[in-house]
Amino acid sequence: MQAEFATDIVFEDRAALAPLYEAISRAAILAVKAEQVAHFLGRRLDARFAQELGSRFSTRIEGTCIKHHMDCAAIKMYDKFGSILRIETTVNNVSFFKHHRTVEQRDGASVFKLAPLKKSIYSLPDLRELLCAANQRYLAFLSELSDDSTGQTDLKRLAEPKDDNGRTYRGFNFFRALDERLLTTLARGEFNISGLRRKHLRAHLPDLSDSQLSRLLKSLRVHGLIKRVGHSYKHYLTAFGRRVVITGLKLKQLIIIPCLAQPTHA
Repeated sequence: MQAEFATDIVFEDRAALAPLYEAISRAAILAVKAEQVAHFLGRRLDARFAQELGSRFSTRIEGTCIKHHMDCAAIKMYDKFGSILRIETTVNNVSFFKHHRTVEQRDGASVFKLAPLKKSIYSLPDLRELLCAANQRYLAFLSELSDDSTGQTDLKRLAEPKDDNGRTYRGFNFFRALDERLLTTLARGEFNISGLRRKHLRAHLPDLSDSQLSRLLKSLRVHGLIKRVGHSYKHYLTAFGRRVVITGLKLKQLIIIPCLAQPTHA
């Protein structure tokens, strides 16, 4: 009736697994949808399916665990002993899984078709293959999750203060009014074509003095958001600057602010 099959990926030490597990577990709980849970377990999701299906993140004494379940089957991921990444598929009724086998009809005829797994010891080789395939599909999904370590590094690089020749330049914050106006100005299309000068900033930030604008340009260069062209006063957004500015502004306007605007219920 019940079975489980685990696939272990062993790391050299805890330090190697810990940051990876934290990243993929956070991404998995947000990225896995109902259709994907069904895919992991080798089932097709349609309107007739009325059983419970979902994902859950839990904290145990041994560590944390992510569990995606569909009816009586589930696939789990957890860190075992801190150095093993375990993917485990469990089922409380092996007939949940289907495979192609010979089925004897009521009229005595034999037909090879897709049918539930038999509750028999002779079904163990087929059951092992089905459970192993579920683990492999989940691992394939995890391997395609984007690595957010670069994004974390970029965000830290943008927000932290930087020192240059004994002077400190503060980081940038998308929720600080001045920084938002500055970063919005940088994202304007015309500056990606013809470049940006101090006079352009003055047009969009008229309340700042020339010395303040010069310091802002210097801070943008120190943080790697813009670069100067040769010995001129013209600047362009760097690849890093374009990526972090456009992404940050979009996230704030399209996701963060609308979510904060939604009413909360006690």
